Amino acid sequence: MITRDENGRVSFGRFDYFVQFLIIVSLVDFAAETLPDLSQQTRDILYGVEVFTVIVFTIEWIVRALFARPSKSYIFSFFGIIDLIAILPFYISTGIDLRSIRAFRLLRLFRLLKLARYSRAMQRYHRAFIIAKEELILFGFTALILFYLASVGIYYFERDAQPEVFKSVFHCFWWAVTTLTTVGYGDAYPITLGGKIFTFFVLMIGLGFVAVPTGLFASALSSARKEEGEHLLSPDKQETK
Repeated sequence: MITRDENGRVSFGRFDYFVQFLIIVSLVDFAAETLPDLSQQTRDILYGVEVFTVIVFTIEWIVRALFARPSKSYIFSFFGIIDLIAILPFYISTGIDLRSIRAFRLLRLFRLLKLARYSRAMQRYHRAFIIAKEELILFGFTALILFYLASVGIYYFERDAQPEVFKSVFHCFWWAVTTLTTVGYGDAYPITLGGKIFTFFVLMIGLGFVAVPTGLFASALSSARKEEGEHLLSPDKQETK
């Protein structure tokens, strides 16, 4: 049964859940194709699954585009574009496989569930981003400055000892990212005494660096939840008055 919401978006009822299931199947199918030493029979089966899912997704995209009011509201929407570029490579031999992008289509599941608590949760996240927007932007600029300073610092300490690894400040930027975020892949590391001492201080800064945006957003989310609680209680307060 095809229905539309207040924004003109098309819903297929239970068929939408079947599409969600096929999205998961197609993602598993895509991952399975990357396994080495697959037999030709297995590859044929995986290809057959891909053909079936693409046909269903194509029909779904066409129907959504035809029945949406206006049709552009779906075609040029986030999900419309994601749905299209997820199936186009199958029809156009580009050499680029974009099937993994179908994972974004699973976000529609929240709309399908239509549970009030999910709607309120999304509103709280949106409100939290608004509350902490300025702080997060300032943190972003500060992070770029720290990345740059760390790149310059390690470049001067290690460029003579490891000219192939730390060729330039741009090459050092990867080391700065992995070190400040405390990931530390180990593909680039200091060997000089000065570089090691400098890295120690960068790592100490990185411990706090990772926690800052988490703390900012957690605080903003708490404020958003508090505001929501006050808003829900306000009618009762007015009645008591």
